[in-house]
Amino acid sequence: MEWLIELLSPNNLTLASTILLYSFVIFAGIYLGKIKIFGVSLGVTFVLFVGILMGHLGYIVEGETLHFLREFGLILFIFSIGMQVGPGFFSSFKDGGIRMNALAMVGIGLNVVIMFAIYFLQGGAEGETTIEQLVGIMSGAVTNTPGLGAGQQTVLQVNPEAYDVSQQMSMGYAAAYPLGVIGIIITMIIIKKIFRIDVDKEIREVEEDKNDSQLAPHIVTLRVTNELINGLSIAKTHTLIPQNYVISRIEKPDGRVIIPTSSDILEINDLVLVVCSIQDEEVFTKFLGPIVDKKWEMVQGPVVSRRILVTKTEYNGAKLGSLRLRMGYKLNVTRVNRAGVDLLATANLRLQMGDRLTVVGKLEDINRLADKLGNSMKRLNEPNLITMFIGIFLGIIVGSIPLQFPGMSVPMRLGLAGGPLVVAILISAYGTKFHLVTYTNSSANLLLREIGICLFLASVGIAAGKDFAATVFNLRGATWVGYGFAITVIPLIVTGIIARWKYKMNYLSIIGMMSGNYTDPPALAYANKVANNDSPAVAYSTVYPLTMFMRVIVAQVIILCFI
Repeated sequence: MEWLIELLSPNNLTLASTILLYSFVIFAGIYLGKIKIFGVSLGVTFVLFVGILMGHLGYIVEGETLHFLREFGLILFIFSIGMQVGPGFFSSFKDGGIRMNALAMVGIGLNVVIMFAIYFLQGGAEGETTIEQLVGIMSGAVTNTPGLGAGQQTVLQVNPEAYDVSQQMSMGYAAAYPLGVIGIIITMIIIKKIFRIDVDKEIREVEEDKNDSQLAPHIVTLRVTNELINGLSIAKTHTLIPQNYVISRIEKPDGRVIIPTSSDILEINDLVLVVCSIQDEEVFTKFLGPIVDKKWEMVQGPVVSRRILVTKTEYNGAKLGSLRLRMGYKLNVTRVNRAGVDLLATANLRLQMGDRLTVVGKLEDINRLADKLGNSMKRLNEPNLITMFIGIFLGIIVGSIPLQFPGMSVPMRLGLAGGPLVVAILISAYGTKFHLVTYTNSSANLLLREIGICLFLASVGIAAGKDFAATVFNLRGATWVGYGFAITVIPLIVTGIIARWKYKMNYLSIIGMMSGNYTDPPALAYANKVANNDSPAVAYSTVYPLTMFMRVIVAQVIILCFI
């Protein structure tokens, strides 16, 4: 048994012992993180606390190994987040997203203001709590692990010997994090009480509000009764009706169902299946005729509807119009499903790997198109490692570019956190234009992200564990918890009141925005449970991309301005 005792010894720095330690910290942390207290769990973040416990018990990891695993884990985590949020990053600024993102930026600004108020009120540079510790506390208070990683990486970038300072940030993060999660939920309840909100009424308003789904494809059947339309070709109707839409099928008065091309003629009493945005429905009823109730799937004939997967890389980034589907295949694409969201099938829509095209036409023509586009689920399950490592390669280069700003003692760099995040967002948003395959199925992205964050949190916890109890479990630690709770709650109350009182936002969207502002999945889970619909998730995804980016950058800027 001596070999086992030696393998489990805290001072054993062999590779096998290190892997054993990381494996235990990660699986124990994930398991304990599933435990719910009052319906709330800390999730994967519990890996940090198990790492702290093992570090406190005397377990250590060789310095270079720990540093590599921490930074590589952070890169994997940040890059995976960037690839996830990138497609919606720029579109999140459109329409109602501008208001939500503006409120989120107000929240971030208030987090920083409160942090600085604490810093100067307790004596500034002469105070007991340093600016680096406060950045760690703020990252824990807003439950943002990438912000902690970015701050730590910036500290070590300026002074490679400042490991103690980096660990102090980890301790501040760990002290503030638990009440950070709880504080978000408490704030949701406070906003509900302040405005005496009836959640059932808010749910009904969401269900009745059609604006939430206006950008999604809307299918409607119309009977052509307008004499002015009689005899016009499909191409001519597109000049008269400028909205984005697709005429999918036409049933003639004699019962024939055709897939229209631009030269086909509309006639009185034709039944027309139109795919458009819901807000444009009134336009078509005025131009074509009244809505009729018809179940097209029950029509017997050669015309069928199928879904085709885009899995060949040569069509990644190609415009839908370039496929010449009507002329070459006599097919219509009515909508494109991307990552679970239906999009209008406009000619200028660029295809991406993994897109699902809803196609209408004859079965033999659909099969020909399926062969052309790939339609292979097996191909989607293959990881696109080339794009991933191109992105990491470019991210490290971008993160190393020195940016000199007035008032900073050293040039700012986006670093190993900011660089890969920026590049991942740009690649996932625009990579298809350069025929880079950016598709990664959700399970693969989640696996990569979870491995990265577990390696990072385990490394941070093990490194900080030695001095954690002496630093945190005392009056000083209690003060840090209080600082964190103030940083958590006050900005959320202010932004929640503004959102409800000034902008009359729906409560379900407000609590989703709060969760996204603090990039906090447990809070989102609570919000979804309250709402019992996807309104909180929509608001969360609207503010999450910009918020994640800004919290990574803000943590670095604060450190650089005060060093």
